[in-house]
Amino acid sequence: MAAKKFIEVRGAEMVFETRKGRFHALRNINLTVAQGEFITLIGHSGCGKSTLLNLIAGLTEATDGALICAGREIDGPSPERGVVFQNHSLLPWLSCFDNVYLAVERVFGAREDRNKLRERTAAALAMVGLTAAGAKRPNEISGGMKQRVGIARALSMEPKVLLMDEPFGALDALTRAHLQDELLRIVANTGSTVVMVTHDVDEAVLLSDRIVMMTNGPAATIGEIAEIRLPRPRDRVALALDPLYMEYRTHVLEFLHRRQANPMRAVA
Repeated sequence: MAAKKFIEVRGAEMVFETRKGRFHALRNINLTVAQGEFITLIGHSGCGKSTLLNLIAGLTEATDGALICAGREIDGPSPERGVVFQNHSLLPWLSCFDNVYLAVERVFGAREDRNKLRERTAAALAMVGLTAAGAKRPNEISGGMKQRVGIARALSMEPKVLLMDEPFGALDALTRAHLQDELLRIVANTGSTVVMVTHDVDEAVLLSDRIVMMTNGPAATIGEIAEIRLPRPRDRVALALDPLYMEYRTHVLEFLHRRQANPMRAVA
């Protein structure tokens, strides 16, 4: 794993103004992510996982603190930070190819000709195993395939960071497992830096280099960070019998259970 700091979150605070008054969502978030690292954010609902991801994406602006990516302050959305949401957000009137092409054209259109843009689009679809589905529209493919198109669209922009907000949360168990394996393969091939929100402990342990465990909201913060020292490439079947895998899984589950039993417990 690269030691270079690539993403830095320094003392980030997030307060929302609501009808009922001020809601303090995040408190004093400090986190660094190395280049090429896979980080998952986990915690109970309402703990600010998606809020933190949106801050890194530049979709919202922190009330206080600083967020930095590749040495530059994050001051808004950028193609250097590709986002994959739980909802694939594909345009239903466009084919899978054209949904990806739209992103490629937006990022590279000013300096590359149409043939090169189409090559980039085809390469992104091939990366997620959807070359044969390029001409189909979203309503003609399965939910898992739609999510793969969403991942292809994000990767097609060659982002420095891939941000994923529970991208497999709405899928059945078999499709989810398949896409987790696909994601492991893609990240291994591209060396992408990934920050991913999940509720799934097994998913977090399988995919992560580190798991960032959030305390309960309001004023949620980072309660603990677990380093996952499992060798890559990872095989889910082999890991199911690995004592170290079970140790990490148990540790995260115990953290979440403590938070559920005593949500106001102070951060250790």
